[in-house]
Amino acid sequence: MTEKQTTSVAGDTIVPGRPAGVTHGDAAYWARVRRIVATAPPLSDLQRATIRAALAQPVTPKEKAA
Repeated sequence: MTEKQTTSVAGDTIVPGRPAGVTHGDAAYWARVRRIVATAPPLSDLQRATIRAALAQPVTPKEKAA
């Protein structure tokens, strides 16, 4: 489940889990994300299939309303 982004009074996007005052397009943040992802082990075929199946599911009316 993903966390919702909110907008502060100043109009900045607030991303949960990120320090306050950091903008969404911060290059240092994305560089850190790339370093973390690069150190992760590759996904197995079963993991890839599970992710693809979850993303390929049709959206139910209940999920559309959220």
